[in-house]
Amino acid sequence: MAGVNGLRPIRVAIVDDDPLVRTGLRILLGGFPDIEVVAEAGDGAAAVTMVHAHWPDVVLMDIRMPRADGLAATRRIRRGPDSPQVIVLTTFHIDEYVLEALRNGAAGFLLKESAPEEIIGAIRSVVAGSPSLSPAVIRRLIRQVADPAAGTRRDRARERLSVLTEREREVAVALGCGWSNAEIAEELGMGLATVKGHVSRLITKLKVNNRVQIALLVHDAELLEG
Repeated sequence: MAGVNGLRPIRVAIVDDDPLVRTGLRILLGGFPDIEVVAEAGDGAAAVTMVHAHWPDVVLMDIRMPRADGLAATRRIRRGPDSPQVIVLTTFHIDEYVLEALRNGAAGFLLKESAPEEIIGAIRSVVAGSPSLSPAVIRRLIRQVADPAAGTRRDRARERLSVLTEREREVAVALGCGWSNAEIAEELGMGLATVKGHVSRLITKLKVNNRVQIALLVHDAELLEG
């Protein structure tokens, strides 16, 4: 199937235990020539098998499902080489499960009642390498979720970040603020290609999946406090 301008369409898989939700998403996505729904699954365990069989670019992942939930499925999917991006679907705006999904490697989340253009934009965004999660949402998630292990998590995050150079640390903090590559380049006086290089090195050095997880580490380390 050809996409826009002859390019291969974005391959999307839908994971939700509600057949009506899957049908609605399939119909919605089917209206865009640059997106192709290649597979569906009704629970997290089936989702892992499905990914290995169809190799989608993006997985739209529900959280609460039988057998294996979306958190476990996201963690298993994102461990693999060349793994697809995962966008978590949730009914709740602030949900401790969403934060855990981000820690497991998800590139962002959507509300199930999101406008069609938001869903399509999120899919295109994560394929392009940008998380589909606004800075405001990151801050609200972190601040509103009660975490009795915050002190331990802070110390561990600071230890992980201690391997960074001063410049890498500046870029990491900028990511924690939710800045785009262009904003980081302007604020820190770098070229855009240099910023992209720093972000790639941070992902490798910190052993994370994406820039969202870098931002979470910065928040865990409380580098933005005050």
